[in-house]
Amino acid sequence: MSLKPGLNSLWPTPVGAHRFAGAAEVNPLLARMFGALRATQAHARGEPGAAAFFASADDLLQRIQIPEWQRFVRFVVESLQQTVAGANAGAWPGAKLSMRIEIAGMWFQCSNRGAFHDLHNHGNCSWSGVYFVQVDPAGSRHAHPVFGALNGVTRFYGPYLGRLGGAHIDLGNAYLQQPQHDVQPEEGLLVVFPSYLEHKALPYEGEQDRIVISFNAAIHSADGDDRVFAYAPA
Repeated sequence: MSLKPGLNSLWPTPVGAHRFAGAAEVNPLLARMFGALRATQAHARGEPGAAAFFASADDLLQRIQIPEWQRFVRFVVESLQQTVAGANAGAWPGAKLSMRIEIAGMWFQCSNRGAFHDLHNHGNCSWSGVYFVQVDPAGSRHAHPVFGALNGVTRFYGPYLGRLGGAHIDLGNAYLQQPQHDVQPEEGLLVVFPSYLEHKALPYEGEQDRIVISFNAAIHSADGDDRVFAYAPA
């Protein structure tokens, strides 16, 4: 593929942001259900039920069957469809716009008292997501005497992060010099991102636990043929 005249932006990083219209109704119910699941799973694992950090098993799709949950899952699938179709609009042939979404795992995490989730990415999938179920409002979170405005944010790092160590810095590469983007946690917000993108949850402390739902997804052609490109010699 030839370059266009002028500036070409190669390998951009698509990230989708979506808001769940049913959050006010569904989120409190999910928080209560997750509290019960946390107590059960922590006991089975021999973990303290009131630990600062907890991650559930990744079988929420099989475990929860109530209508409110199905409404949330539909929102996740529709958000994935919108984000993935937009990201691939210039790469998919027209016949490939019909997709089959396979959510490989979905789980929840709870944190408080300074707990955090260190830098990581997700394997064996092409897309991942994080949905904020419960967190203190921004005003009280930002008033924390140590964490301030970074209290409980999710931080994403650009794919070139590992290239910046020891790199020459001048005015010409100013666009690279802030390699992270912080997403403020907001109840009802879903962020969909490529699974390779390094990210972390910064330390959180608040009146309420910070509860998020995470998931991994693989995207396939509805006809079962995932081949897109036919490579020819240059």
